[in-house]
Amino acid sequence: MTPGTPKSQVDTSKPHPARIYDYLLGGKDNYPVDQALAGQLTPEAQEGARQNRAFMHRAVRWVARSGIDQFLDIGTGIPTEPNLHQVVQEVNPKARIVYTDNDPIVLRHAEALLISTPEGLTDYIEADVRRPGEILDHARSLLDFRRPVSLSLIALMHFVPDEDDPYGITRTLIEALAPGSVLVLSHLTGDFLTPEQNRISEYRSSGINLRPRTRAEVERFFDGLDLVEPGLVTHWYKDTPAPADSTGTDLLYSGIARVR
Repeated sequence: MTPGTPKSQVDTSKPHPARIYDYLLGGKDNYPVDQALAGQLTPEAQEGARQNRAFMHRAVRWVARSGIDQFLDIGTGIPTEPNLHQVVQEVNPKARIVYTDNDPIVLRHAEALLISTPEGLTDYIEADVRRPGEILDHARSLLDFRRPVSLSLIALMHFVPDEDDPYGITRTLIEALAPGSVLVLSHLTGDFLTPEQNRISEYRSSGINLRPRTRAEVERFFDGLDLVEPGLVTHWYKDTPAPADSTGTDLLYSGIARVR
């Protein structure tokens, strides 16, 4: 962050996805407007938030164990320990992590995200995924894109509507990565929701443009990549026991794929 840069103001008049997610995870960095919307959601929403967080932990730990030591996490959200850098630097203290988000409340917590091991690095970019070129320009000053990078788009792209070209955004980011890099992605789906469980309209009426996608639509984000077993699933895990959260209503598809 550049010294002297004016800090964006937190808008507490409208709910924000990062603050709702924080509330669902039991955090305190949210406001009554976020709590009110969260209160309209079904119990599955809280379970989905927990499952997504657990997926992130399993996925990036596996990526770090596979030998990748550079991470670009877009759509970071409000810090909830253990954060991504804490998970991967436990595996490799030399890992370098660049976080990105466009929510001012995340910027307020950036100092917590910047606490790296002495051997590694963490940094934070305030930027919007809909402008991937800006993210890449900054990230290149911190990460070596000639070597593999782990790109995380976790519970993010369902907030990017079709008219903003989510597939084109993802393709721009992937094309900047060296062979051997990975895409780690999770995405909301309505494939398994009953009409009573589907509360998408509550999000949209509050000004949050939520776009769940089908399995086929989520799979398109991995076009041209090699999905790592077990592929695109609702409960991704590898080299560990099955997660204890693998029962109940599924809200997310998740997967990891390698760049050729």
